[in-house]
Amino acid sequence: MDMRATRRRSVRITAAVGLAGAVAAGLAAPATADRINGVTADDTVHTTDDTVHTTRGTVRGTVADGYRTFDGIPYAAPPVGGLRWASPRPAKPWSGTRDATRPASECPQTAGFLGDAPSDTEDCLYLNVTTPRNTRNKKLPVMFWIHGGGFYSGSGSLYGARRLAEGGNVIVVTLNYRLGVFGFLAHPALDDGADKSGDYGLEDQQAALRWVRDNAAAFGGDAGNVTLFGESAGGMSTCSHLAAPASAGLFQQAIIQSGPCTVAGQWPYPEGNWTVRPRAVAERQGEATAAELGCDDVACLRGKSVQDLLEASDGGQGFGPATGGVLPKSPAQALATGDFAHVPVIQGTTRDEHRTFVAAIEAFTGHTVTGADYRQDIEDFFGPVKAKKVLAEYPLTGDPSIALSTVWTDSAFSCTALGTDRLLSEKVPTYAYEFADESAPWASDGSAPSFPTGAFHASELQYLFDDSQFRTPLTAAQRRLSDQMIGYWTRFARTGNPNGGGAPGWRTFDGNDVQPLGGERRNFADEHRCGFWRSLGR
Repeated sequence: MDMRATRRRSVRITAAVGLAGAVAAGLAAPATADRINGVTADDTVHTTDDTVHTTRGTVRGTVADGYRTFDGIPYAAPPVGGLRWASPRPAKPWSGTRDATRPASECPQTAGFLGDAPSDTEDCLYLNVTTPRNTRNKKLPVMFWIHGGGFYSGSGSLYGARRLAEGGNVIVVTLNYRLGVFGFLAHPALDDGADKSGDYGLEDQQAALRWVRDNAAAFGGDAGNVTLFGESAGGMSTCSHLAAPASAGLFQQAIIQSGPCTVAGQWPYPEGNWTVRPRAVAERQGEATAAELGCDDVACLRGKSVQDLLEASDGGQGFGPATGGVLPKSPAQALATGDFAHVPVIQGTTRDEHRTFVAAIEAFTGHTVTGADYRQDIEDFFGPVKAKKVLAEYPLTGDPSIALSTVWTDSAFSCTALGTDRLLSEKVPTYAYEFADESAPWASDGSAPSFPTGAFHASELQYLFDDSQFRTPLTAAQRRLSDQMIGYWTRFARTGNPNGGGAPGWRTFDGNDVQPLGGERRNFADEHRCGFWRSLGR
C-alpha cells in the first residue's frame, strides 16, 4: 500500500476540518411555506420580542435572557431543478408567521473528520440572525459570518453567536451557501450569459448580503454598517468579496481569519483547493467531473442525483471560486493592483495552522508521520532543487509531525498572510494578528493526535462562538482572551478600529507589526522565516 498516496487522499477527505471547523448535529429541515401574501420590499418592517416582519414575510424566533435568535430564514429560492447551477433567485414570500426557531439543513456534503453530518438536501439557502435582547429603535452594527470548510463542508448554524451579540452589542448573521460541485462547478456548458459557472456559492453569499441590506433594520441593525468576516474558506470568501465588483457597498469592514488573500497552492494541492483558481483550471476539473458522470450538457448534469454528484466529485473536494465570473481578478491580483474595496481590514492566522491537517492524516490512516514521510512529502511538492533548500532550512531535529506542520504553516499561511497585510496596508487601515494560544482546546469530536496541537487551524473559533465542535471549557485565562477578542472584533465592527475598552493597544500594520492574541509579541517574519520563503518565490 502506498502510504503517501493514502495520506494525500486522507487530507483531501479531511481538509475541511480546519478549514471549516464544521460539525452538524441532526439539524431540522426548513418549514415549508409557498403561499404569497403580498409583502414587498416597500412595506414597513418592525419587530416585537420574538417576531420580526421581513421583506418576504413574518418570522418568529427564540427569546432568551440577553439575546434572541431567528434561524432558518430563506434568503433565496431553493436551488433545485433548473436552478441547480444558476444564480440565486429571490425567496418566495410567505403568508402567516414562519417558524424561525430551528436551523435549516446544511447544503449537500459528505461526513467530515470531526463528526460533520452528511447532507443531501439542495434546499439549503437559509440564514440565521442573533441579536441582543432589546433592539427596539436601535441601529446596531451587523456582523456577517461566512463559515469555512474548504468550500465543500460546513454550515452557518454551527456558529452560535450569543457571545458576540451580547458582549459586543451587535447583530450577527450566519448563512449556508452552496458547496463543492453544487456551488463551484465550472464548465463551458454552464456559461449561458446570465449565469457564469464556477461561483454560485459566492453569488449566494452576495444574495445574503443583499438580504441584510434590505432587512437589517427589522432586527435593530444598521444596513450601512456591515462587517464581513469569515475563517479559512470563509476568509478566502471575504477576500473574494473585497475583489468582486458586485459586492462593493454591501459591507464597510472586513475580517479575514486564516484565509490570506494571496495564498496559492498549498500541500498537497499544487493548483489550489480552497483558493481562487484560474477559470481554465476550474473548467478542466468540471469537465473531468462531467465525464465521470457521462454528461456533456447541462440537462444531463441537472438530472443526476445529489449522491451521484458527490461521488463523482470526490465529495465536492477541491472545488472553489474561479476567476472570470463574479471575480474578474483573483483576490491576489486585485490586491496587487489596488483594485479592491477600500475598507478597514483585520487579517490574521494562527501560530500552528497546519497541525490540524497533519492530525487529520493521523486520524484517517492511523499512520503517524515519519522522518521518511517528512522528506518525501517535501520533495514531492517542491521538486528536488527547492526541496533541498527547504530541508536545509528546516532540518528534522524533532517530531516529524511538528516539523511537517511547521513547514506548511510558515509557507502557506503565516508568510502569505504577511504579504497580504503589506498589500492591504498600502490602501486601507489594516490590523494584523496572530492567534497564539498554544493550549487552545482540541476539537471535542476529534481523536487527539500524538503530538501537541498548539494554536491549530480553527482553534480561535471557540473564543468567538459557541461552537459545538469545541466543548472543552476554556480556562479563566482563556475566557479573558475570549472577551478581549470579542471586544476587538465588535469594536472594529462598530468603528473600523478595534481599540478601546481597556484592551492592549493594537497599532495598524506597519510592515511587520502583528498583534499577538494569547501570546507574547515576537518578530513575526523571523519566527516564520518569511525571508527564506520569499527567496523561493512563495
